[in-house]
Amino acid sequence: MKKGFRVAIVGATGMVGQEFIKVLEQRSFPMDSIELLASDRSAGKKLFVNHRELVVKETTPESFKKIDIALFSAGAETSRYFSPIAAQSGAVVIDNSSAFRMDPKVPLVVPEVNPEDIKWHNGIIANPNCSTIQMVVALQPLHKANLIKRLVAATYQAVSGTGSAAVEELTEQAKQVLDGQTTVPHVYPHQIAFNILPEIDVFLDNAYTKEEWKMVEETRKIMHAPDIAISAVCVRVPVFIGHSEALHIEFSQPMSPDEAKRILAQAPGIKILDDPAISLYPQPWSAAGTDEVFVGRIHRDASHPNGLVMWVVADNLRKGAALNAVQIAEEMIKRDWLHPGEEGK
Repeated sequence: MKKGFRVAIVGATGMVGQEFIKVLEQRSFPMDSIELLASDRSAGKKLFVNHRELVVKETTPESFKKIDIALFSAGAETSRYFSPIAAQSGAVVIDNSSAFRMDPKVPLVVPEVNPEDIKWHNGIIANPNCSTIQMVVALQPLHKANLIKRLVAATYQAVSGTGSAAVEELTEQAKQVLDGQTTVPHVYPHQIAFNILPEIDVFLDNAYTKEEWKMVEETRKIMHAPDIAISAVCVRVPVFIGHSEALHIEFSQPMSPDEAKRILAQAPGIKILDDPAISLYPQPWSAAGTDEVFVGRIHRDASHPNGLVMWVVADNLRKGAALNAVQIAEEMIKRDWLHPGEEGK
């Protein structure tokens, strides 16, 4: 019987790190062993994996010597330092940070969209931005049928995309507002409870935020479509889990909403929820804890004869992060591109 894989999770105590554990368990990922790694501050904490209690260890250059797959979600700085070390040690790194996404030597992968790109990795594979992942899963099947010329996206992103401190801040602020107290923001520049902030990541010289520009550049790279004109506005909303997106798509030729629904209904990883008569459409509350990308409100764009509008929702911690990374590893195993226990590991 084929041996399982030796897995490491870097950033195991964070929100995405813990989601990695859940996804690996739920999908019965073939693991021979697992190492939970984090910063020195989190070393010594205990987490359960497959009903076994494991101690979190500090990430060091020695951590990767007997690892086949290293799942990283510990921030760009950690990834830049440790990912090359892990790859040099023989591990395949799947990195959830922004560190390598636009590096031309590193594939940026969503398995439903560009699985073949996995093959040319040199030890590091980048996991895209959460908002980009769910968007390209919904766009690619339509793009294959009718080339997309222009895309305008507006996102409504949950606080869990920032991390556990932001989730705690939203909870605390909501209580304070309901109790008539004054809030003091720490994680965000303004109060997030009962508010929305059109600022995710830093502002760039072109007046877009870094998050918005990630969606532009990453989408073109993943879809191998450098000529798509893309504009995005990314907004933080007082939702715990689940990113939502309004997409305005201009195709090369007209496409009816019914045709788009037929194409998307047959596409992997997508679930259609679209019946306005009974108020059926995707919502972040019901998407939380699920694996699909949900699409609804598919209708003609009244401003353009070749345009469609649709509403896309997914769990940003799962498909937007941990699940996509694990699916990359599963794709490598399925295609026999990953061999555990090779010499030099």
